[in-house]
Amino acid sequence: METTKHKLPENVKSFFNDLSKYLDTKLLFYGSIQRHDYFPGSSDIDVDIFTDNVGSTISRMQHFLHVKKSSFKKIVWRLSHNGEMVYGNKIMYKNPDLKFSAEFSIYDNKYKKGVLEQHLKKTVIPFYATILLFIVKKLFYDLHIIPAETYRYLKMKILSTGIGLPEDQFLVLNVNK
Repeated sequence: METTKHKLPENVKSFFNDLSKYLDTKLLFYGSIQRHDYFPGSSDIDVDIFTDNVGSTISRMQHFLHVKKSSFKKIVWRLSHNGEMVYGNKIMYKNPDLKFSAEFSIYDNKYKKGVLEQHLKKTVIPFYATILLFIVKKLFYDLHIIPAETYRYLKMKILSTGIGLPEDQFLVLNVNK
């Protein structure tokens, strides 16, 4: 998952390469960028970062992305495929100059195996789930017919049903400080 199924524009690819070098770690791509339901310019790019020092990695990302530390949200996630509790941090990053957005998830290396297994299960999905995701994304991104909450709910339902797993249990712990 170090490469993406969909080709990224050279300037965006360069951004991710520079970040990977700066952090001295691999960036692992998951989500729609690895499936057929990716909408270039609309879908965010999901990236996992695994590290032995989460605090240091967040500080370095804060510097590289030019964001406040409060932009990183603590999360708790119960993996649906094995019930493991995972603790980490997320940041939604928008780069208007390069015209992309990314959601970075930062985890301790001890969670790597479980998180990657969960993401891989959501990479190869049945054809009908891909079609449904494409329709929901078209309604949300291009036609602006459905609100964000409905989009997230439908996407989650399609993914969990499509792979035959229970829905993820996911909490963002510090939404508003």
